[in-house]
Amino acid sequence: MVNKVVAEFSISYSQILDQNGTLVDVLPAFAQDPAELIKLYKHMVLTRVFDTKAIALQRTGKLGTYPSTLGQEAISTAAASAMHDDDVLCPYYRENAAFFWRGVSMEEILLYWGGSELGSKFHNPAVKQDFPICVPISSQNLHAVGVALAIKLRQQQRAVVVFLGDGATSRGDFYEAINFAGVQNLPIVFIINNNQWAISVPLEAQTSAQTLAQKGIAAGMTNLQVDGNDIIVTRQAVQTALQKAYAGQGPTLIEAITYRLCDHTTADDARRYRQEAEVTAAQGKDPILRLRKYLENIQQWDSTKEDNWQAECSNIVNASVERYLATPVQPATSMFDYLYAELPRALKSQRDMVPQ
Repeated sequence: MVNKVVAEFSISYSQILDQNGTLVDVLPAFAQDPAELIKLYKHMVLTRVFDTKAIALQRTGKLGTYPSTLGQEAISTAAASAMHDDDVLCPYYRENAAFFWRGVSMEEILLYWGGSELGSKFHNPAVKQDFPICVPISSQNLHAVGVALAIKLRQQQRAVVVFLGDGATSRGDFYEAINFAGVQNLPIVFIINNNQWAISVPLEAQTSAQTLAQKGIAAGMTNLQVDGNDIIVTRQAVQTALQKAYAGQGPTLIEAITYRLCDHTTADDARRYRQEAEVTAAQGKDPILRLRKYLENIQQWDSTKEDNWQAECSNIVNASVERYLATPVQPATSMFDYLYAELPRALKSQRDMVPQ
């Protein structure tokens, strides 16, 4: 009998900025410009101020169930800042930072969680090709590979970036999507937001795999793991993956390690299933605090700039909230009007029964 190794694989983990705001590796070219890092920092802060306000709106009955992005702002900010304008974003439901960076308005996100169909109708022409929020778990992966196939068939130098949570990697949709992407050598980047919890299910109860990144090995794509609270290394990883996609070199899967500092949604109470000590430890790895420490260390940020930006963020968010609250409520029939080009007969009869 002959025994020989026919294939070997490894998953690399990358970090550039540690939780103390200290460099542990060489800065990539984009990060050598402090102005670019300040732009990324300010965007994460703005996203967090919005997030805090959205939760307050929900608690006071002015918004429906809402999923916070607390502690996870770096991943979608990094990815969106690396994308080209004509790339396609396929999000799940924690990508406010990516939406805002690419030109979706805050009031549109509020309208979505407020139950209005208008929240999925982006008015900015620059984001008309991007997909709206996807709440079903993992179905966006199938949409994303379909778009990536179309891009390949049209021979366009564009790519798709699709976000998913750690729980989505346990779904068949995910495995089917990555397998198809690998076989077809598609221009797509899968970004796993590994925040350690799929609602109340911890990562160790979801999978026996050492990493989520390794799930892409069988699909024949490039797979890596990064510190998702390090916006510099995450941006660099996505940028490299996109350049690879533009060059026709196929898909990449990036597992970004972070932590869900918040409840799963405003309908959840995470205190019932996780320890406070775990959350406290994760708070020390906060992506915003980390980058702020670095900017302060290189004398590019201070408390005065912080206070001024926080005040400006509050003004921006409050103005968006006012526009959201002033938006006329759509009629109940709107729930029928945006799914089909031509409404099926069964639904038409239901629509006719809805009071005008």
